[in-house]
Amino acid sequence: MEASRLLQSLRRVSGLSLREVARRAETSHATVSAYEHGRVDPTTTTFSRVVRATGFTVEVRSTRRVSDLDGLPRGEELEAVLRLAAAFPARHERTLGPQRFET
Repeated sequence: MEASRLLQSLRRVSGLSLREVARRAETSHATVSAYEHGRVDPTTTTFSRVVRATGFTVEVRSTRRVSDLDGLPRGEELEAVLRLAAAFPARHERTLGPQRFET
């Protein structure tokens, strides 16, 4: 989500006016408005301060993308898993014969 939309959403959910968020964040309401409308991008520090002013916190989490784990693009990994799953019978017979795996 874009910073501007997130700031506007958090302010609305918190029920605060532009002026109140600006007062709590120690900035002007015109600056908060500029952030919310995407006219100006806040620095990370300022973004965090404005978010805290709405009563929320900022948490950053990093996760490794699937393609970075095995070298396959995300769609190709799913296709490989589906091909492997299709090689196994969906319902098992009482006796299983040798399975043929196609590459």
